[in-house]
This record gives sequence, C-alpha cells and structure tokens, in this order.
Amino acid sequence: MRIIPGLRAGANVADALRLMTQVLRTAGIDSAEADARLLLGHALRLDRTQLVAQDDGILDAREVDAASALAARRLKREPVARIFGRKEFWNLTLTVTPDVLVPRPETETVVEAALDAAVHDALRMERLRILDIGTGSGALLLALLSELPNAVGTGTDISTAALAVARDNAERNNLANRCVFIACDIATGLKGPFDLIVSNPPYIARDDIAMLEPEVRDYDPSLALDGSHAGLDGYRAVAARAVGLLGAGGHLIVELGAGQEAAVHTLFTNAGLQVGTVRPDLAGIPRAVNARLPT
Repeated sequence: MRIIPGLRAGANVADALRLMTQVLRTAGIDSAEADARLLLGHALRLDRTQLVAQDDGILDAREVDAASALAARRLKREPVARIFGRKEFWNLTLTVTPDVLVPRPETETVVEAALDAAVHDALRMERLRILDIGTGSGALLLALLSELPNAVGTGTDISTAALAVARDNAERNNLANRCVFIACDIATGLKGPFDLIVSNPPYIARDDIAMLEPEVRDYDPSLALDGSHAGLDGYRAVAARAVGLLGAGGHLIVELGAGQEAAVHTLFTNAGLQVGTVRPDLAGIPRAVNARLPT
C-alpha cells in the first residue's frame, strides 16, 4: 500500500504537494497543507520559494520514496520539528531531540515578558545574571542572551541528556561563552543573586497527559510534561527556590498553563513573592506571570 496514494515517479511538484496534503488532512492533521509543504520541500531539498517556483518540476523515484518516508512519520503524528531535528524559536534555530520539549510559540511570551522587565528597569545593557530553571533545549535562556548583549546565564535541568542538547544549541548560536549548564533538581546548590529567573516548568496534571494531542503525549519527554496531581508541583518548587536566589529588584517569570493563573498566584504569594503583571499569549490566554520579592 502506498503511503501517498497516487504519488508515483513522473508526478510534478504541484501534484505531489496536493496528494501529500490530502493524505495528511484525511488523517486528521490540522496543519496538513503547511506540513506537506515543509516535508516535500525537505525531501526535494527546496525552500518554500523554490518549491513554488518549481511546481512543474518532475519527481523521480528516489524523491517519491523520500517524500513518502517523511509523510509516513508525520502520519504517526511525529511533529515536523522532530522529523527535522530542529525548531525555530525567537530568532534562533534550535536542535531538538527526544530528550527535550519542542519549544512552542506561546513560550515566546515568557521571553517577551522578561525583555519588557529588563527594558522597563533600564537594564538591557547591564551585566544581568539570568537563571533558566528546567532549561531543556535552552530555548528561554538562549533567546534572552541573544537580546541582552551583556547578560550571562545559567541553565539547570535534572536531565543530563537535555543539558547536552542545550550546550549544543548554545554552541550553534554562538552563545556558549556567556552561559553554563548545570545538572540539578530545580536549582539545588546554586547561589544567587540572579537578576532574572525564568522557567517553563512541567505543568500538565498527570491524569490529563493521556488526553493531550499525540504530537505532545507520544513525543515530548514525560519528565517535562508531568506536573503531578494538579499540575502545580513545578511552580511550587520553582517559587521555593526563587525566593532565596532572586536579587533585590529581580524578576521571576514563568510560563502558565491554561487556567492556572489563580492557583499559581496563590502559590507564589504563599511562598513570599509579590505577583505582578500577567502577559497573555497571542491566543489571549494568560501565559507568563511576573513575580518579585516584596519591597
């Protein structure tokens, strides 16, 4: 049985794109057309512009096989970023492996909130000390370092495999000389003060993981998803450590799961933090909360 019914050597690029889109859409993949463009372009080694310009080009048998192999992986609901092994985040290209989350567009809200705080406090050009708790691929820390030219940073993770990915991403984006990565639980053993602490902790309630889309449930590491019974254990741990690590005037900015704003506000307040602004993502969901030590 052909992975892409009707696709054979001799088909042109436009027909191949149409057929690949059709098979992905039939499988219930919402982003079928966009994914088909990316996958076909990857198989043919063409970027988006080239794919459009060469829509009458003819596929040979090898190219059909390559396109079919990529489509087969996507039909198993493997995310395109995992198929390619890379993901664009902020202004960076990051390597992703099975050991780290694929960075999400909504996580850029944390970067925006952190940069707003730095600009508001006139600290953009200062030698800020940044801590990224649960750094994973390094996305948050590296995005901030790319925008704050004099900042230095520390990324922590309990997974040594994830830290290897983060180090590689720092090297690839020419930021390795301004950051270190440390294996520990939350931030155990670290000494402050830090001017900016960011985190995207695990925040999915354990019983809800089975209901996630297969792209997340089956491919993201459970360690980075599982927030225990109510999805709040990560926030509780981050708040407890941040109180002792934040410098005077420093900011703690974390990503929120949908519907978690009130619970996290209470947790942070009980930990001795003063909760400030909450920034929504592009869908209007409260996504990044900013907290500080009381003045």
